[in-house]
Amino acid sequence: MVRRMKEHSTDTIIIGGGLVGAAMAVALAQRGVSAHVLERGERQTVYQPRQDGRVSAISHASVRVFRHLGVWERLAPEAEPILDIRVADQGSRAHVHFDHRAVGDAPFGYMIPNPLIRQALQEAMEAQARVQVQYGAQVEQLDANPYRARVTLTDGTASEAALLMVADGRHSAMRDKLGIPARILDYGQTAMVCVIRHEQPHRGVAVELFQPAGPLAILPMTDSRSCIVWTESTAQADAIMQLPPEAFTAQLADALGGYLGGITLLGAPHAYPLHLVKAKRYIAERTALIGDAAHGIHPIAGQGVNLGYRDVAVMADLIEDARALGQDLGSFTLLEHYQRWRRFDASAMTATTDLLNRLFSNNLPPIRLARRAGLAAFDRLTPVKHWFMKSAMGLQGDLPRMLQADPPAGIPSRAA
Repeated sequence: MVRRMKEHSTDTIIIGGGLVGAAMAVALAQRGVSAHVLERGERQTVYQPRQDGRVSAISHASVRVFRHLGVWERLAPEAEPILDIRVADQGSRAHVHFDHRAVGDAPFGYMIPNPLIRQALQEAMEAQARVQVQYGAQVEQLDANPYRARVTLTDGTASEAALLMVADGRHSAMRDKLGIPARILDYGQTAMVCVIRHEQPHRGVAVELFQPAGPLAILPMTDSRSCIVWTESTAQADAIMQLPPEAFTAQLADALGGYLGGITLLGAPHAYPLHLVKAKRYIAERTALIGDAAHGIHPIAGQGVNLGYRDVAVMADLIEDARALGQDLGSFTLLEHYQRWRRFDASAMTATTDLLNRLFSNNLPPIRLARRAGLAAFDRLTPVKHWFMKSAMGLQGDLPRMLQADPPAGIPSRAA
């Protein structure tokens, strides 16, 4: 439901209606909690998005979130299962092979185009009677006291709620307005993202090839396609992005080393400078940061948006329990619980991706020899590999309820 109003009172306010914010709104509505979603973009940009090449690796646990939200059936036809993961160092035979069958029947996850996820979640959000969506919303002021949170927009619209959630991305203007400091690290790398079609079938295998300047990921998509995330130094990436399509394809083919035969570039490549963003804290008075506003990590492990969906699942549990007990949804106790629950997982993933990028994105001989020996040894450590596979699937640690199991058969989501 879409409407504009001058004054609004609701249970929660969510700033940002993207991949994480929209999921949060749907999860809350399913639990009887109202939400006012303030989305900076216009509605038509969601339903007619600019094709930017981005595809997300959605973990097994995040698929469970989508099932609970009732959007998985909409996504499944374009979701390509990740059955194997192969990690290798360029120029070496040393590698690690992860086979999903070693830990069960389920794939590690699925590759799904971002615009499709956004549209499915947007439709689900707008279908909820307890969700009000305000597009083109420009936030002027944030205020919070021990009793309420209030957001004032530049058009005079004001909204009050017990709890404010900020989901406006890693370069969060709202995080700055709240005075929450963040560590921001420029990696000096740029990820070039494009979609290609292979000459040979990929069979659901994802490949991470480590090169001196950064990783090259080959991520399986439907119809013998792959999403390429090709990381180079920013200067080198800028030069490559200036090449005409034929020259770009030739240089990419050379980087792929003939893997799966010839390639066809499908659409224009896009470039994204890489940064690490880690908020010093995830909470403020009656406010929680979720998704990339709290933690924006290197794409080396494909876990960024999955951290956001774990934020959603944790917050949904805490709010549902607080509501059932008649407690304040924006209490300090609830917010502290959220921060404790999410900080270890997010910090561990941030540190892991940062370390992997530093370890593999160089060509110093001692480090190169050590990591190749490490890859060969790691591939033989079956128990450790199983732990890493479970982690990649999002099934390690203290799991919130949505991540523990699929909804019962025939009941894809809770009633709105």
